[in-house]
Amino acid sequence: MKGILLHGGHGTRLRPLTHTGPKQLLPIANKPMSQYCIESMKEAGVTDIAVIIGGIGSNKVREYYGNGEKFGVKIFYIEQESPKGIAHAIGLCHNFIGNDKFLVFLGDNIIHKNIRDFANEFVNSDDDASLLLCEVKNPSQFGIADMDNDGKITRIMEKPKDPPTNFAVTGIYFLTPKIFEIIENLKPSWRNELEITDALQILLSENNKISYHIITDYWKDTGTPEDIINANKIVLENQKSYFYGEKSDGVSLTGTVLVGKGTKIIGNSQIDGPVIIGKNCIIHPDTRIGPNTSIGNDSEIAKCDIENSIIMSGCNINGDFKIRKSIIAFNCILTFKKSEYQSFLLGEGTNISI
Repeated sequence: MKGILLHGGHGTRLRPLTHTGPKQLLPIANKPMSQYCIESMKEAGVTDIAVIIGGIGSNKVREYYGNGEKFGVKIFYIEQESPKGIAHAIGLCHNFIGNDKFLVFLGDNIIHKNIRDFANEFVNSDDDASLLLCEVKNPSQFGIADMDNDGKITRIMEKPKDPPTNFAVTGIYFLTPKIFEIIENLKPSWRNELEITDALQILLSENNKISYHIITDYWKDTGTPEDIINANKIVLENQKSYFYGEKSDGVSLTGTVLVGKGTKIIGNSQIDGPVIIGKNCIIHPDTRIGPNTSIGNDSEIAKCDIENSIIMSGCNINGDFKIRKSIIAFNCILTFKKSEYQSFLLGEGTNISI
């Protein structure tokens, strides 16, 4: 079975974080969110993966993943010139897929469940598609599956105003080449996109067999800053501690703490996990890094108090102030005098001095 990873789109809900690169490369627990997708696909036995790229920062995707060798997979790149929908992106992969069954993963989906069993079941079945569904609190914001009393899928619809169920179609699809003929004849939606939910509904209406599994483990499509901060929290909560850096007397470490090589944590600092601190960082005295926080490589943090936040690589933050529920992109500089509370959403290279 082959795989398709969708890595395009503009990420408008995540601006200014996405002004300089694709949202799927934004880090969660110091690792790009799309890397979790590749790792999940690999765990499912999928090692030949077409990565659909397009829009701002496509070159960064190529630079990070290369040919896939360092991730244990083979990566092939396919350009989508403009964001014309998920179904359109899948359709671009017809030649790559050939006659194989395949797995599609949206690059901003985080899932804890190992999907190997689902993949094996699909490969050995006569299903024409298989979906992973998840109960959500806000079904009108998702593609939704409706089922009859026997548990059979009867309808699939995109973001209905009056959802018949709260079972969202996650961004993980098991498909066969039958879908390509449907996509070729698919008409754009009101968004002027080829919707995968429309293609699946047609597949269903033509009496093809669509199975599903309901996942109860954590799943999230990380479309908003709040989603990313929450995903960072959940991922950190499931990590195991390690410490490859250096710490001086007086440093307090509690909970799950992960510290990379070359990092120095200097006296009177407090790290309350779950926290991950990357490589070659300096954590100065009188600094507190609290729960659910990620600090990227080569960052320097002094005097401040940080919780529930993502600080990306190359940042320099100095000042007697609190940072909460923030995402601070690569290579930002923040210098503050005393301040009680700050919440930031900062794009790459921001420099603030107050």
